[in-house]
Amino acid sequence: MKPFMDSDFLLQTDTAKKLYHDYAKQVPVLDYHCHLVPKEIAGDIHFKNMTELWLGADHYKWRVMRSNGVDERFITGDASDEEKFHAFAKALPNCIGNPMYHWCHLELQRYFGINETLSEKNWKEIYDKCNEILQKPEMSAKNLIRMSGVTLVCTTDDPIDDLHYHEQIAADSDFDVQVLPAWRPDLAMSPEKEGFVSYIQKLGEVSGVTITDFTTLKEALVKRLDYFAERGCVVSDHGLDYAEFCPLSEEEENALVKKSLAGETLTEEELKQYRTMCMLFLGAEYKKRNWVMQLHYGAKRENNELVFKSAGANAGIDCINPKGFVAEVADFMNALNREGNLPKTIIYSLNPTDNALIGTMIGCFQGDGVRGKIQQGAAWWFNDHKYGMEEHMKSLASLSLLGNFVGMLTDSRSFISYPRHEYFRRILCNYIGNLVENGEYPEDYDLLGEIVKNISYYNAVNYFGFDLK
Repeated sequence: MKPFMDSDFLLQTDTAKKLYHDYAKQVPVLDYHCHLVPKEIAGDIHFKNMTELWLGADHYKWRVMRSNGVDERFITGDASDEEKFHAFAKALPNCIGNPMYHWCHLELQRYFGINETLSEKNWKEIYDKCNEILQKPEMSAKNLIRMSGVTLVCTTDDPIDDLHYHEQIAADSDFDVQVLPAWRPDLAMSPEKEGFVSYIQKLGEVSGVTITDFTTLKEALVKRLDYFAERGCVVSDHGLDYAEFCPLSEEEENALVKKSLAGETLTEEELKQYRTMCMLFLGAEYKKRNWVMQLHYGAKRENNELVFKSAGANAGIDCINPKGFVAEVADFMNALNREGNLPKTIIYSLNPTDNALIGTMIGCFQGDGVRGKIQQGAAWWFNDHKYGMEEHMKSLASLSLLGNFVGMLTDSRSFISYPRHEYFRRILCNYIGNLVENGEYPEDYDLLGEIVKNISYYNAVNYFGFDLK
């Protein structure tokens, strides 16, 4: 029997062990999509205790606790930090087969030197030891990023953000990790949401444009796109529940924006039209700037109204949206492509049954002199577990070119979630190692090592065009 989570964790063959230890483990981490807060990085914050660091904004852990019957008071409520940690420690042993069990223990090992397994028996001892370590100067936000081997981070930022925290970080000559903004214009594309009109007014103010129709909305967005580009942005991100493709004429587009700015309720069809015209416009703008467009599809959000009212958004009450979307995405990409406006694009789906659908669709739009121009994004959110990653890799390898894959991202709000890259790399090396051991790929470590290092790091560096010295 193999030891629990030793140095060869998840590595089943000698080939897998060599690929991980000699190649994957040796390259840095590039986190091209996360939800770290730039203000916290700029301020180089310290965490007062393990609850604040681990449970403060982690909806993965909150779901675990709710599933274990923990009252909301001990999750997002007013219970003490010690009580919240205790409640999570009691729930964690039930996560057998769940990536949370592996992630938590990787984090305890890598950042705190704790090799014990967390449970009801030792929770207080581990809590106190972690809290003691967190008081050390080297456990600040910037140092946690440094010790994770990270070279570059892309945060997630609204078009109206002034990005001054990014400027503060860039001005810190002692911090050698690049922290770049990523453009996330979801609010500008959501006329159905409360506060939309005031948001558009704010967008007009920061861009110096009076927004009255789609023509002026585009003018404002272009100014903000330029502002982001001047501060190093090369990537956009869109959170879309499902895809729509309902193009309009220019006259109809202007009329639709006027209606939304008048505070009138748009029909479902009009909302689809609004999002379509925004995406077609933005996609073309990304192409002009050689930005990467990320499309996250397939979440049905805020399902539990009671929790949403008490804890707000991103509280762990989202699920997979079963609605199909690939046909609409193909139409959208074709519309951009025929005008020469299709940017490099990464498509993520929350529904694992979409793997083959995406794998076949991305092949329709490859080319343009770019290796892997259209990517199937890493196994995301409810799929970033061992089984989900394996199925994603198998499907991608079968239908596209796994060797061109841009690899893993954290998609996290936590400063110690970087072992997820290690988890991914171990699974990747084990998958490739099994192919070699089964005689399905040659035992050529010059080739294999290059593939593993590229997927782990270098493909993303080259794909996004990051300037890493």
